[in-house]
Amino acid sequence: MALIAPRVTAGLPADDALNLARSLRDSNDITVFVDGTVHRLPGEARDAVVDLLARLGRGEAVTVSSVEEMLTTSQAAELAGISHTYLRNMTDRGEIPVEYRGTHRRIRLAAIMAWLDRQKKPDGPEQAEQPEQA
Repeated sequence: MALIAPRVTAGLPADDALNLARSLRDSNDITVFVDGTVHRLPGEARDAVVDLLARLGRGEAVTVSSVEEMLTTSQAAELAGISHTYLRNMTDRGEIPVEYRGTHRRIRLAAIMAWLDRQKKPDGPEQAEQPEQA
């Protein structure tokens, strides 16, 4: 799968950003129209669109790009928001599966997404067990 060049969009003007942020805050329904036709987005796509709109609503510049299925350790670390060294250590410990292309590590996008999902769960690895209170 090849990457398509990222698209960078500047932040919205302050008035437009404020109006968009207000609309997102006050609405539970986001409807997508393409050429006048209503489309219901799957949950993941809806979340991505809402996140994009929320960032624009804060006046942030946004870059949209695709991600290859097999990632370098640098790409995977950036996606996960962790250091390259920390990610390599996790692959060494077997916490994230890795494949080798010669001497180069490659990590499946699905493996990074699964690891990120585990980090969000209340019983994820970052949640230390607390002793019961008497």
